Amino acid sequence: MALWRIRATVDDRPGYLSVLTASLALRGVNILAVQVHTTEAGAVDDFLVDAPDSVGEAELLAAVERGRGRDCWISRSEARGLADQPTRVLGLATRLVHDPDALGEVLRSLLAADTVTWRVAPVPDRSGVGTDTLHLVEPAGGYFVLHRAAPTFTPAEYARAQALVELAGAAARRLAEQVTLLLPDGAELSVRPASVDDLPGVLELHGRCSPTSRQRRYLSGGAAPTPTRLRRLLDPARGLTLLAVTVGADGTDQVVAMANLLGEGDEAEVAFLVRDDWQRRGVGTALLRRLVAYAERAGYAALLLHTQADNAAMLRTLRRLGRPAPMRLDEALLTATVVLSPIPVNRH
Repeated sequence: MALWRIRATVDDRPGYLSVLTASLALRGVNILAVQVHTTEAGAVDDFLVDAPDSVGEAELLAAVERGRGRDCWISRSEARGLADQPTRVLGLATRLVHDPDALGEVLRSLLAADTVTWRVAPVPDRSGVGTDTLHLVEPAGGYFVLHRAAPTFTPAEYARAQALVELAGAAARRLAEQVTLLLPDGAELSVRPASVDDLPGVLELHGRCSPTSRQRRYLSGGAAPTPTRLRRLLDPARGLTLLAVTVGADGTDQVVAMANLLGEGDEAEVAFLVRDDWQRRGVGTALLRRLVAYAERAGYAALLLHTQADNAAMLRTLRRLGRPAPMRLDEALLTATVVLSPIPVNRH
């Protein structure tokens, strides 16, 4: 006996699947597993079968066509194909929780893709379902391109793969950004990704910062931004916002710093706001280093940082980073470009 994978489209009507299975059974083919992918063209049935050694690809194709199947794809399979598909997907998800950088390898395994490539921009308008090229968007920016000569990708495969991409992104954020910082003066801060639920704490942060600190952060007047704008910063469409949090005298969490990374194309803009009584203690430097590490994992080529030319504290922070950072002066505004080395681990 030999294991085969068979994929064919049948009309999504009562009894049509049974006609196809009966045609296979007449040739001694035992169906071990079946998945049904709903598409606009009909139901795509994906079989794992055990066929007699005397039954080859041509005879299997003939059996499918006699069973009213069309657009048939047939390939020999291995013993690992016997694994229950939901169990297999859960196993891949578990791997991503522990190793988000293995996403490219996981996608290749899930979809039996010939190639997996990661690109920064522009993100395609179409997913590629129904073709041999699938596009999967990463929430932090960029997208994966998966190619498979045959069979074409189905909506169900796209949904599973996109869910794993989003899981890997969430796992990477949790593993990389939820840390405890020990500052040079011995103080401890918790650093974590922000969410819209942090709006009250971030509003309080702005209220406890001086007009000068707010002006240097937003390069405008010293007034605090509106809650609507802060919500967008806390949950950026592309990028990441980090918060540094300490426990106040009353036992409640207090946000003492906010760092934003907003992506556009292959570059991202960074900005910081540190409460006045926490400035010059290494908070900004620690946050910038974490954003640099995140940006390199996400594949950005450079970080842009805009500051006033007389902002000595920000210039010191950039020097401590130890990265190439060419600067451009436009009147009183200084723009530093921090050159990155993207790390597309297991993406190709």
